Order: sequence, then C-alpha cells, then structure tokens
Amino acid sequence: MSMSGPITALIADDEAPMRDLLRARLHTAWPELQIVAEAANGVQAVELGEQHRPDIAFLDIRMPGLSGIEAARQLYTHSHIVFATAYDQYALDAFQQGALDYLLKPVTADRLATTCARLRTRLEARRTSVERPGTPPQDIGQQLAQLTALLENKGQAKPKTGYLRWIQAQVGASLRMVSTREVLFFQSEDKYTRVQTATSEFLIRKTLKELLDELDPDEFWRIHRSTLVRVDAIAEVSRDVRGRQMLRLKNYAGEELEVSRNHSYLFQQM
Repeated sequence: MSMSGPITALIADDEAPMRDLLRARLHTAWPELQIVAEAANGVQAVELGEQHRPDIAFLDIRMPGLSGIEAARQLYTHSHIVFATAYDQYALDAFQQGALDYLLKPVTADRLATTCARLRTRLEARRTSVERPGTPPQDIGQQLAQLTALLENKGQAKPKTGYLRWIQAQVGASLRMVSTREVLFFQSEDKYTRVQTATSEFLIRKTLKELLDELDPDEFWRIHRSTLVRVDAIAEVSRDVRGRQMLRLKNYAGEELEVSRNHSYLFQQM
C-alpha cells in the first residue's frame, strides 16, 4: 500500500458491464481515486495487484480462475479489500467484523458513498500510523477463511450453473429449448412473458417474479417492473427527448428498452 500520493484502486469482475458500472460510480463518488488496473478474473487480479500494489482492491467474490476470496488471500497484506457480491442474505453476518468491506450488486450510489467514506478514514489512519478500530490487518487472513466457510455453508459459493440456464418455450406442437445466453430480455405481456433473442421471440407462462428467483442476478437486471435484460447484451444507454433512459441492445434491430425511474440508479452516471 502506498504511503503518499494519490489513492489507487484495482477493479476485478468477470462481467465487463459490472466493471464499467463500478468505475463510473467510483468516478462520481470519489473523483480523486485512481483506477490503475482492471481484471476479468481472479488470476489477473492477483497478477495486476502484485504489479500495481493498489491501496484498494474491489473484488467480485465469484470469478473464474480464482475466486475473489482466494485472490484476496494474496492481496490483503498490501491492499484494502472490498468484496462485491450479489448475495445480500448473509452479507451482514459475513462482514459484521468490519475489517473487510462489501458492496451489493448492482452497486448503488448510496452504498458506494458509505463505503468510500469508510475507506478514506481507514486509509488515512494507516498512512498516518494511527491505530484504527476493528480487526487488525494480521487477522484478516483468518477472517477470509471464516468468510469462505460461511459462504460455503450457506450455499453462497455455488457456481453459476446453479441458476436457470434453459428456457422451455412451446412452439406449436414442439418444445424449444432456449439458452439464457441467447436471451436478450424478458418482458411481461398480459398472461405471458416474452422471451426475446436476437432472431426469435417466444412466449412462456413463467412470470417475471419466478424468473428473478431463478436467474443469475449478475447476468440479468430488472430495469422496469415488466422487463429483465441480460447485462452483457446492452450496447448503449441514452436519453430520449422525454428524458427517459433507454437501452439499445447488441445485434438487435428491434425496439429500445425503457429504464423506469425506480431502476435508473443502475445507470446513475447518465
């Protein structure tokens, strides 16, 4: 951890839109913070962390190669760790000691502002050699081991294959199996839910609420009470003449998707 000069940070997440979102929100919440590197997996996170030795490492808990927790075990001696996780049910139990910070995904501006304020205090204390309250750095390794056990015991470390990966759509007398990786968005229409891919459209009887419970929250975001969108299908976010946020999707010539006011925080940099 550097003892002078600007505060630096590493962002590690296997989803590019998540990295983009966190980077944009950090720029708003903490303009002086310098993002020195970004990693798409745990192995890259360790390599870049050792190379740049950032003050802060923002790590997605679930990444290929090495998990965020495994990467943190190699980085915590010189970087303050902030985990990003979609699992809020056990987050307070997992992080209650306070030596490790966490952000719930998708990252909200309010939560990030709180985390940034806490990080400023802790980093300033370390830079001025002032004893900070809470678990001392030498105990973080033990807390990381406890965190791993807790998440595994609670089923939070389950791989992405534990989520819904196939949609069954009735097409005439046939049953079509549609991979969720093909789906651009789900949209409720009367008694049915529309399943839209780049080339086809299907109707299923499964509700959006049921889909929300079964889909990977890192992969699909709710942008409207009637719409779920696959995050990495988003090509562009813009505003129309009425000031509404609108999404344009990759490889899709159909309509743009409206982001409701209640979900506009997902793209707050707009």
